[in-house]
Amino acid sequence: MFYGKKLQTKHTPILTRVIENADDSEDSLLSCSDLEDELVLLESQYDDIEIPKRNLNIDKDKTDSTSGEEDQSDWEAEDYLPLSNIINRQENEKKNKKRQIKWTASRTRQIRPVLPWKGSLPNIPGSIATPYGYFQRLINTDILQHIVEQSNLFAIQIDLNKPLALSVTELEKFIGITFLMSIYGLPRTIMFWHRETRVSKVADIMSRNRWEQIKSRIHFNDNTYLPDNNDKLYKIRPFIEKVVANFKNIPMDEKVCVNEQMIPFKGHHSIKQYLKSKPKKWGYKAFVLCGSDGIVYNWELYSGRIDHDPQLPDIGVSGNVVLRLAKIIPRNDYHKIYFDNWFNSLQLQIELYKMGIHGLGTVRSNRLEGCAFTNDKEMKKKGRGTMEEMSVVVEDVELLATKWFNNKPVYLLSSFVGAYPTSQVKRWDSKTKSKIDVECPKSVTVYNQFMGGVDLVDSLVAFYRTTIRSKKWYHKLYFHLMDLCVVNSWLLYRRDCNFSGVSKKDRLSLLQFKTAIADTLCAKGDHYNHQKRRGRPSSSGVQQEIDQKAKKGKRAAMPTFDTRRDSTGHWPEFQEKRGRCKYPNCIGVPKIFLYEM
Repeated sequence: MFYGKKLQTKHTPILTRVIENADDSEDSLLSCSDLEDELVLLESQYDDIEIPKRNLNIDKDKTDSTSGEEDQSDWEAEDYLPLSNIINRQENEKKNKKRQIKWTASRTRQIRPVLPWKGSLPNIPGSIATPYGYFQRLINTDILQHIVEQSNLFAIQIDLNKPLALSVTELEKFIGITFLMSIYGLPRTIMFWHRETRVSKVADIMSRNRWEQIKSRIHFNDNTYLPDNNDKLYKIRPFIEKVVANFKNIPMDEKVCVNEQMIPFKGHHSIKQYLKSKPKKWGYKAFVLCGSDGIVYNWELYSGRIDHDPQLPDIGVSGNVVLRLAKIIPRNDYHKIYFDNWFNSLQLQIELYKMGIHGLGTVRSNRLEGCAFTNDKEMKKKGRGTMEEMSVVVEDVELLATKWFNNKPVYLLSSFVGAYPTSQVKRWDSKTKSKIDVECPKSVTVYNQFMGGVDLVDSLVAFYRTTIRSKKWYHKLYFHLMDLCVVNSWLLYRRDCNFSGVSKKDRLSLLQFKTAIADTLCAKGDHYNHQKRRGRPSSSGVQQEIDQKAKKGKRAAMPTFDTRRDSTGHWPEFQEKRGRCKYPNCIGVPKIFLYEM
């Protein structure tokens, strides 16, 4: 067919010229001499492509004399393919020949050795800081000072006659109030100052109008320098970069995982996503690298198309996410990283292994090139717990693929663990209405044990999430990162408690930990005058006796440790009235008081 018109020739194959501009072309055919000239030009452009010349070198005399006698079967169907299709097909065949993947089925229950982790975590007994001390490692003074400067600048840009005059101390009070609001959980912020529902712990720190003014003017970047590249995260990018930089300084554990995180948000913004598999389906999507215990080490917000990092190999959109997050992992320390089937692929496992990182994750069956497992029907007939293991060596890297049939087939791909040794797991059987023992491969057990770090962080953040409403889209990200820093601080505190041997009953819960941070922030720079609180400072050795003595009578609430030592306003003062000494076994009645012990 040529432009919808059937050609009149029956035996001689005719090739048509590729028309680059249809407006300036004519519906004419190439002669054999013109065709040969064009093929010489094409062959010079594709020297490594073999062009089937028997279809192109046409003998005119033979064609004219034997056109009625030649058999039509001498010309194959592929002889009529356009030259571009022939070139593309041979290029693909050449690529496939370069990478020959031959999977081998495991005949024996071979247990492959795993290289030990070369890194270590800081184990300093007794190095447990205060809750505010852990929080200050992630939200330090530089971050707060940057927010203060940008907020004051933004207020002047809005209205020159109404400056904000925000200070670091007042910003800390604002953050402390937001934490208290997430703990109390009233549906509207105005209720904390309302007469019927007033919460003195919040209302006594700051007036409602001042708190609303700070919330409306809080800012993170200068609007006068908007970039030309249309950066969607320009307004909050400095805050994100500073917080994530502090995440990266946390000592990393051996086992880490990568997964998606949803930040609930139903407002209008172009980077808002919808993930039907998540509990919170609408919101901002982030990619998180965290440990199996939930400690976040790296965090990346998805904002659409991301330019590829030239320092890393390009293995596709999903694989590039893992490589960017894993860039901070120390090389050749044999860390173990886990991810799900959206990220996993053969090329990702190969690149991670070259970086000295072992990988394990579920994988989609169409990403296992050339791997022929038994079909699902046959495995289902054999019963639940049926498994197969295949191995392959690609670019000197041995990879193990496992197919396990439970209720549905599950595929896993790893560079360090396979199906053996197996174990028995309890699974519900709908036929017998009871739990039965099912044989489970080793890779599935390890994956289930260390893959849930991001889900753990999400559940902890959801306990006391800051749900303050705002018309500015980036406020949601700011509040989420603040909550994430609190959870990360608490997880670091728990890790230090494990190293120091602190009993579980003496550890602070997440609620107590966040409350202590909020109290410290709200009391920053204040001079407390608790007249009922008498005594003098004591060493840590008598702290237990002080606590025992305090139980004997009614006493006022004691400020946190960081608040008592934040300024000179807490120095001892001389009072006219005498009082009972706080020091154990002391019956004196001094006149010098230290209220904030």
